[in-house]
Amino acid sequence: MRHALTRHPSSASPAAAIEAEIVRKPESLALSYTVTGDIGKLAIPELANPTRADELWKHTCFEAFIMPKQGSGYSEFNLSPTGQWAAYHFKAHRSGMSNIAQASDPGVGSRAFGDRFDLRAIFDLRGLPNLDGPWKVGLSVILEDTSGIRSYWAVKHPIDKLDFHHLDCFALQLPSAE
Repeated sequence: MRHALTRHPSSASPAAAIEAEIVRKPESLALSYTVTGDIGKLAIPELANPTRADELWKHTCFEAFIMPKQGSGYSEFNLSPTGQWAAYHFKAHRSGMSNIAQASDPGVGSRAFGDRFDLRAIFDLRGLPNLDGPWKVGLSVILEDTSGIRSYWAVKHPIDKLDFHHLDCFALQLPSAE
């Protein structure tokens, strides 16, 4: 199922809309994002460097946050159009962050055509910590325009601040994988 992301009211963007989809299978997590609008005014780098990297959120970045419905902590997955990616685990809200060492290259793929940009990736979940049972999920995107200004998109934003890690952003529910 596709989910519409909304732009945070504190930011502007040449993008008109963003939709995201998350598909959970027993051993994988598939993420896909579609951005529509004036794509030529967005800073979307070309696919070039499929490596693990930190601080991807400083530029155009596609994200998924996953929290077990039971238990503590959550995981964050970041994807760059360059092919760079990251996977982190947090013990609590923005604290106790560590790289998920078992995560492997999700094979980021992207394409732009006309007024549309698509990005997709599939993470192998085998061996990743704390991802059993039903999940609460947050999907988000940071879009940088060609002048360096960023806009912030999410399925749901907290009322009083911009914070993709906030519990309010975990607005989607996914059942256990079959």
